[in-house]
Amino acid sequence: MNYALRLSISFLTVVVSVGFSAAAEPKYSAVKGWLKPAPDMQTIGQAHGDVAVASNGDVYVSVGGARGGVQVFDKTGKYLRNVPNAPADFHGFIIHKEKAGEFIYGARLSGQSILKMQLDGRIVLSIAGSTIPPELVRMRNGKPSLRLTNVDVAPDGRIFAVDGYSSDIIHIFDTNGKYLDSFGGKKAPFGFRTCHKIAIDGRFDPPRILCCDRENRRVVHLSIDGKVLNVVKEMKRPAAVAVHGDLAAIAEIEGRVSLLDKEGNTVLQLGANDVKAQTATNKVKPADWRTGILTAPHGLDFDSHGNLFVTEYNVYGRVVRYDLAK
Repeated sequence: MNYALRLSISFLTVVVSVGFSAAAEPKYSAVKGWLKPAPDMQTIGQAHGDVAVASNGDVYVSVGGARGGVQVFDKTGKYLRNVPNAPADFHGFIIHKEKAGEFIYGARLSGQSILKMQLDGRIVLSIAGSTIPPELVRMRNGKPSLRLTNVDVAPDGRIFAVDGYSSDIIHIFDTNGKYLDSFGGKKAPFGFRTCHKIAIDGRFDPPRILCCDRENRRVVHLSIDGKVLNVVKEMKRPAAVAVHGDLAAIAEIEGRVSLLDKEGNTVLQLGANDVKAQTATNKVKPADWRTGILTAPHGLDFDSHGNLFVTEYNVYGRVVRYDLAK
C-alpha cells in the first residue's frame, strides 16, 4: 500500500490520560557512581545518543567527543573498549538477537544512513538514505534533509527507522535493506511533532510500534502497518521507549522515566527532577548530578534481569542505573 493511500485510511484512536495502574509496583533503587569512564577521561563524553544492553550484561553507549562512537562497559560499569567502526552520530541504536548472533542496528543522525554491525564492529549491512523515495524526504536549502533518530527490528526481520528530526515519517526496509514502505508524518491522521524514537512492542499480538511523539507530549501506539491504535497523553516530552516484561519504560526529557502497563497506565515513575532548570538541558554539570535524579533522559534499555539503564542528553555524558529488587 502506498504512502498517499495510507493517509486516507480510517482508523480507531483510543486516548488515554496517564493514570496510575493497580498492577504490582516494581521496586527499583538507583546505583550511585556505577559507571567508570575510560582511564584517560573524566566523563564518558558528549551524549546525544542511546544505550543498549547485550545478553552478557555489557552496556553499550553512543557518545561523541574524544572517544566518540559506541563505548562498551561491563555490568559493573568498567570501561572495556570502543566498538570499531561505530560512528559518533548513532542518535538511536539497539542490540538485536538473531540466529546468527547479536547485532547493533543504528540510525545515523547526520550520516543519513542505517548500519547493522556485529558486536565486534564488523559492518554487515548499510542502508543509504538515498533508497527512500525523494518525495518522502524533506528538503532544506535545496538538499535532502534526512535526520534519522532511531531504528528497531520487527520479529519478521523488517527494519523500521524514523526520520524524527525532519519529516516524522517511519520508513520500512526488508532484512537485506531494500526499501518497502513508509507511514507517519506531520499531517493527519498522525500529526507527529518530533517522532523522536520508536520501539517494536512484543507485548501485543501482533506486535505494535510505540512512538515517542515528543513535542505533542504523547506516546502513540501504532499497528505494524501504520494504523493509530492508542494514544497516551500528558507525558513530559517522551524521548525513548524500552519494553521489558509487561512494562514499557518511557524516557521523558523533562527529567523523569515512567513505567507504563499495556493500557498506558502509569505503574511507577523514577528519577523525577523538581528543579526545572536542570531538565531538558544538556548543560547540567557533574557536580550538580544527584544519584537517581534525572535531568534529560534521552535513551534507555533493560538488561535481562530487569535492571534499567538511562542515558541522558548531556555534554559530559551520563548513564543512570536503576536496579530491580530481587
